[in-house]
Amino acid sequence: MEVFTGNGKGKTTSALGIVMRAVGHGLRVCIVYFMKGDYPYGEQAVLAKMPNVSFYRFGFLEFCDPNNVKEEEKEQARRALQTARDAMMSGKYDVVVLDEVNVAAAWKLIGVNDVVSLIKDKPEKVELILTGRGADQRVVDLADLVTEMVKVKHPYDRGILSRAGIDC
Repeated sequence: MEVFTGNGKGKTTSALGIVMRAVGHGLRVCIVYFMKGDYPYGEQAVLAKMPNVSFYRFGFLEFCDPNNVKEEEKEQARRALQTARDAMMSGKYDVVVLDEVNVAAAWKLIGVNDVVSLIKDKPEKVELILTGRGADQRVVDLADLVTEMVKVKHPYDRGILSRAGIDC
């Protein structure tokens, strides 16, 4: 089980690198996007054309306010977690990615205990990858590999917004 966390850029990108490698070796992949519902992320156009890759998006176009989480946002996150569990337990996938699940847990859209339970129930032959800043220490402790991305500098700090094809 792998965790990509931290305030730096590259968490989802790292997970997608593993997805590319896995598909290149004929493995079957499922990606569950938490909190990234309707936004047109560039990688999804490519993922939709790749063999052996399924992905599911949950959340809304608007960003979630961690200080004012709405019930419908929690419901989307619960559905995402259940979809991830179903994929992990189905026997259909070798790799299951839970993108931004750490943020969903940190912002209390879902319970950390539910994420820990999912990790503990992971079949031995499934590689589970969790992304998102703010990974809970219990999740970190259960992981085989943890990488923390550290922001040294970022274009956003200079007022440069996300660029299509580079950042989203």
